[in-house]
Amino acid sequence: MRAKVISAYPKAARLVACLFASVCLLVASGSVCSAGDVKAGRAKALMCQACHGLDGLSKVPDAPNIAGQTEPYIVAQLQAYKSGARKNDAMSVVAPSLSDADIEDLAAYFSAIEISVVKIPGP
Repeated sequence: MRAKVISAYPKAARLVACLFASVCLLVASGSVCSAGDVKAGRAKALMCQACHGLDGLSKVPDAPNIAGQTEPYIVAQLQAYKSGARKNDAMSVVAPSLSDADIEDLAAYFSAIEISVVKIPGP
């Protein structure tokens, strides 16, 4: 019965598998993330600026804001793109060329960007 459920919902099954892989990568990378170099990450982030901006704030509608995300989360997502567990046309070109050190440095840089939340104007 389970095989029929999974085959009836292939997108849902892939999503669950990607989420599981992301969580596993997040847990596995938790102790390694503090090794990133913010300065080296800023230099490497130049290749990210067209979509995510050097400030980590999205410049295109389909790219997420990554400024202020936690290091383990950024590491997990970049590793998922690199391994192919997570798919995106632009990231499929960029992520495979990243070394583990590049990923840690980028995570250190983007997580170090401070985000401030302001009150929305209005009543």
